[in-house]
Amino acid sequence: MPPLVVDYSGERLAGVDEVGRGPLVGSVVAAAVILDPSRPIPGLGDSKTLSPTRREALDAEIRDRALAFAVAEASPAEVDELNIFHATHLAMRRAIDGLEPAAEYLLVDGNRLPGHHVPGQAVVKGDARHPAIAAASILAKVARDAQMRVLDARHPDYGFARHKGYPTREHLAALERLGPLPEHRRSFGPVRRQLALF
Repeated sequence: MPPLVVDYSGERLAGVDEVGRGPLVGSVVAAAVILDPSRPIPGLGDSKTLSPTRREALDAEIRDRALAFAVAEASPAEVDELNIFHATHLAMRRAIDGLEPAAEYLLVDGNRLPGHHVPGQAVVKGDARHPAIAAASILAKVARDAQMRVLDARHPDYGFARHKGYPTREHLAALERLGPLPEHRRSFGPVRRQLALF
């Protein structure tokens, strides 16, 4: 992969990433992180390639060492109202707005900027190419996984702690057997089809 050329040399560069576009249930969660250049965090990488234990440890380190961080979300109702693409960008804008001090430049994972007034660049596979985006991906993943564990405790028959809301065979079978929950995304095909039957 080519090295990432960043057109910004100041200190308040925020990495931005999201987790949860594909699941059938729950919020889409975004995070924004401004790392402290004087306090580097070794081992930052794409959250999907890290073990849950390593993610949790890095999550704590990021929260301790970053100059600023914020985690935000767009609800299942907002996903249904806006569509997943626009809801993802809404969650990203909320995370960017939550940074204190504010970001001066954004590096956003993916191929589109979320429509925020702060300038920046979109970076395909950014979580593997820049530590600030990797840090954001870790915070977002840990936060969303925690939400899925809470949902699992309330509705253990769906298996949310295992599949995190993604449309696995187990989740689809539970959806068919038990029907959708209020937290399910009604605009997503498998949920929409089950709602028609219940």
